[in-house]
Amino acid sequence: MSRVAKATLIASIVVSSLTVWGVHYLQQQEHDARTFFILVCKTWLTFALQTMYQGVLRDDERRRRKMKEREEEFLRSQRKRETYERMQRVETIVPSPASDTEGS
Repeated sequence: MSRVAKATLIASIVVSSLTVWGVHYLQQQEHDARTFFILVCKTWLTFALQTMYQGVLRDDERRRRKMKEREEEFLRSQRKRETYERMQRVETIVPSPASDTEGS
């Protein structure tokens, strides 16, 4: 085998080996980056879901308080009405039926 052929063979083996190693290295780097990204996404998603759930609980509590306030206000209003009706005589006024012959 000539020197040039040996050099070409060695160069081919070195270049091929470096190419295989480089591709393996890049795949490993991408895998590590993807694993880190997935970990970050899972952590953020867990935090976001917990925060959203806490928001739902706060909304439910606020809604419950609001309904209780409205109910208390309604009961106060009923008591006032009963008090006023006892003090004053309340009559319902029924409007008289309109006659159909007014415009003719």
